[in-house]
Amino acid sequence: MLATVLDALESGATRRGGPLPTGRPADLAAGVDEALAAATGPGALARLTELLAHGAADPADPYCAAHLHAPPLAVAAAADLAVSALNPSQDSWDQAPAATALETALLAELAGLVGYDPARAAGVFTSGGTESNLMGLMLARDQRLDGIVELDGLLALPAGARPRIFASRAAHFSVQRAAALLGLGERAVVAVDVDRELRMDPAALERALAEASWAGRTPVAVVATAGTTDTGAVDPLPAVADLAARYGAWLHVDAAYGGGALLSDRLAPLLTGVERADSVALDWHKLGWQPAPAGVFLVRRAETYVSLARRAAYLNPADDERAGYPSLLGLSLRTTRRADAFKLAVTLRTLGRAGLGRLVDACHDLALTAAAVVRAEPELELHAEPVLTALLFRYRPPGAAAGDPAAGDPATLDRVNAELRRALLRTGRAVVGRTELPGEGPGRVRLKLTLLNPHSTPEEVAGLLGEVVVAGREAWSAAR
Repeated sequence: MLATVLDALESGATRRGGPLPTGRPADLAAGVDEALAAATGPGALARLTELLAHGAADPADPYCAAHLHAPPLAVAAAADLAVSALNPSQDSWDQAPAATALETALLAELAGLVGYDPARAAGVFTSGGTESNLMGLMLARDQRLDGIVELDGLLALPAGARPRIFASRAAHFSVQRAAALLGLGERAVVAVDVDRELRMDPAALERALAEASWAGRTPVAVVATAGTTDTGAVDPLPAVADLAARYGAWLHVDAAYGGGALLSDRLAPLLTGVERADSVALDWHKLGWQPAPAGVFLVRRAETYVSLARRAAYLNPADDERAGYPSLLGLSLRTTRRADAFKLAVTLRTLGRAGLGRLVDACHDLALTAAAVVRAEPELELHAEPVLTALLFRYRPPGAAAGDPAAGDPATLDRVNAELRRALLRTGRAVVGRTELPGEGPGRVRLKLTLLNPHSTPEEVAGLLGEVVVAGREAWSAAR
């Protein structure tokens, strides 16, 4: 069956012939329906695997560079196969004896990488940044809002408590989602202004914290971002940590993207100050090249984990723990949980921090190359220099520089850039990201490259941007 899968993967990729299949979403959906109807019996594995490969957006293709979507390392994929075959579940020791010990040991290593004292820290593997951010804000709520009680199944806060969470305008949307899930409401999240590079402005954070305090609001948490989704920007962590401490707020650092910089001697200084965070989110399925999921949640002090502790007699009875049988149940929001630490442990032992750091540096070099190509191309406009491996830019028709009002119209530029991206998807030529800068009104649409394939070459990056220019000319011609 493994040989069948490998053959079908190759066949599907060959039939695709590029970073993604040609056609519109409805065309692909029709092909899926047809394959599902025809795939029966022993041949289903081959037929559906070929369908999956043919219909994939392949992160190993150098022209697939839209998202934080990394091509997994072969050694990590092979390790993940072993986990799938053995199927350990980490909600009790007797379902995952070795995996329980392995995750505990690996988390201590990762705590040290962040700058925590491994003997005092605690953590767990998660499904990714969204779950990790939820856990960080849950512990912040429970630590900072003393006196939380439950009345008739509803959350009841201490009298007069009006909680606030502070995050930049470029922070991940999961911060608002977590606030809603935790019963605080999305309006509890205060959006802090950012600079042009989309880094949190410390002066704006200080004003927001002061205004909230004057108004009687309780600063529950400050969320700093180390690697924004769009630009890879890293908030000024030392300044943010100072302000969180001054106002008694929990500091959570969302380093789901930027945590990979800790592997690189060149980029690790960007995260100076992360060791002061009360909690940290890391995603190794981004700048760690692991099959998803490979998220990690860490806290600086294990005692702050207390509100997640749970006892289930059929999973972690107290007398078992006293007898030396450990349980990870009280560290996770989930019960059944894969041994996702295994693939990262194999990868680290195979390549080491230095080997993974070289991959991080290779992707950073590609981003610097891409920025140079954009600056040199008159029909492309760079938003800001890359910090990690992502950059924002847009297509500008030739007449824009010459003062052509139509070519420089903000709404027209938005439409042209949105359409050129869809044209690249429709024709299967390239997968390029699209986002919008903070603010209001037209002119904020930008294209995005997120370069996570360390085996891509500078020539391939230049070729990808060349496809953007060609598609931009086509879209501009159609818009005139």
